[in-house]
This record gives sequence, C-alpha cells and structure tokens, in this order.
Amino acid sequence: MSLDEKVIRRQKLRWRIRARVTGTAAKPRLSVFRSNSDIYAQLIDDTTGTTLASANSRMKDIASASGTKVEKSMMVGKAIAQRALALGLHNCVFDRGGYLYHGRVKSVADGAREGGLKF
Repeated sequence: MSLDEKVIRRQKLRWRIRARVTGTAAKPRLSVFRSNSDIYAQLIDDTTGTTLASANSRMKDIASASGTKVEKSMMVGKAIAQRALALGLHNCVFDRGGYLYHGRVKSVADGAREGGLKF
C-alpha cells in the first residue's frame, strides 16, 4: 500500500466518522490528529466552526517531560480536559479522526476522561 493510498483511505474513514459526529457549543467535538512525532487535540464547536480549546505534545510542559509518545498523549488528554473544565465544558464527543482507537489515540481519550471530561 503506497503512502497516497493510506492517506486516501484515512481521509475516507475520517469523512465517514464526521458524517455522524458533530459538536455543539454545549457538547463540542474532541478532534485528535496524530503525526509521527506529535499528537494534537482540539475541542471544536461545529455550529460556528470555532476551536474552543486545544492542546498538543509540543507544549513546553509536555515536551520537556520524559516518557514515551503514549505517556505524552495521556498528558495531552489531561491538558485538554483542564482547559475544557476551565471553560465550563464537562461533556464532549470524541472524534478519532480516521485513526484506530488504539495506542496514542486511546491514550488521549483516557487522559481526557481522567481529567474530568465525559464522552
């Protein structure tokens, strides 16, 4: 499978997921993007198309911490949960972005749950 085929396959999965998962101001969408080295999470209100909060593994406190990518993903989940709770958001909808719910993506979800988000 070439790189182009993998990208196209993930994009089709992503579109299929997004057809079912939408976020509102009261219950935003927790979107996850995973690159080879970093992971990014955003809380998105799809009705207005705005990002309410974001966190990633390139933030100073997470990047300086030692550990594996899975452990840093857990920290990203906790960070996004803290920012959501500061905005008064307790519920969200999880969008895995076409990735398998495994490894770093699952770790972000577990960290967000530990931080106090419900989904």
